Amino acid sequence: MDVAVVAYDGVFDSGLSAVLDVLEAANAMRGELPQPPPAWNVTTVGPRRRVRTGAGHTVATAPAAEAEGADLVLVPALAERRPDALVERVSGRGTAAVRRLVAATRERGTPLASACTGTFLLAESGVLDGRRATTNWWLAPVFRQRYPAVTVDETRMVTSCDGVTTAGAAFGHVDLALAVVRMSSPALADLVARYLVVDERPSQSAYTIPSALAQHDPTVAAFERWVRQRLEEPIGIAEAARALGVGERTLQRAVRRVLGVSPVRFVQDLRVEQATHLLRTTDLPVEVVARRVGYEHANTLRVLLRDRAGTTAGALRGR
Repeated sequence: MDVAVVAYDGVFDSGLSAVLDVLEAANAMRGELPQPPPAWNVTTVGPRRRVRTGAGHTVATAPAAEAEGADLVLVPALAERRPDALVERVSGRGTAAVRRLVAATRERGTPLASACTGTFLLAESGVLDGRRATTNWWLAPVFRQRYPAVTVDETRMVTSCDGVTTAGAAFGHVDLALAVVRMSSPALADLVARYLVVDERPSQSAYTIPSALAQHDPTVAAFERWVRQRLEEPIGIAEAARALGVGERTLQRAVRRVLGVSPVRFVQDLRVEQATHLLRTTDLPVEVVARRVGYEHANTLRVLLRDRAGTTAGALRGR
């Protein structure tokens, strides 16, 4: 497989190097398998012969035109974590050449891949419209608002849809590169992960901080504060809306617009977050922790921990 990795001014250093390192490791370890897959021919391309990374390092690149013959074009993240500045940069003149490259790649039908803030470049280029994608969990509300034509699933670490593969937050580049390897050889991807000591991370849910997401909208932020004060109690959405001075449908729409989930789901996420904290920091029995976060039966909490955080009460306590 010929892979073109796009380097550009402001590219996230760790994202670029993680992709290159994982693919190089896969090439080095191919021979350890009885039936090795074909090698990955990786070329770093860019809009200029030399680009400067987000950390100020200079990277030599091949001409962007070499991406035309690639079997996969991979766009690492942009080194920008401030939402307003990120949107300004992905839509500005500085990344116009990258957006044109992405759009042209999609027109040829060549598969694309990106991670973290790089997914904003794909979305800005229009190639994610009508498709499902993931991105950095804490930038998901901004992404969802700017690109309503994209179905965002920030809970997953890697998502593939119609030839476009996207991955989650910054070090999701490792997961993205392993997914590229897994397309050709699941056995080799597992081998590389073991050598690099990379745990399987199918979901971003365990890393999500609900309160950080809620701050993107005043109504949702007020709802989050109201719920946190009543985690031990039964919580009704109609009651919450009355307490906040808004209509129930208004609250439903605000939470859905910002977080992409229902208010009930958000309440569950807050309860799982608090239960996780209690299990890690106290010796309270699981039954007591469950009641502290509003669940009469401990098994309800156990199911939610497994489904939302991908863990168990025992594992959290062991940490």
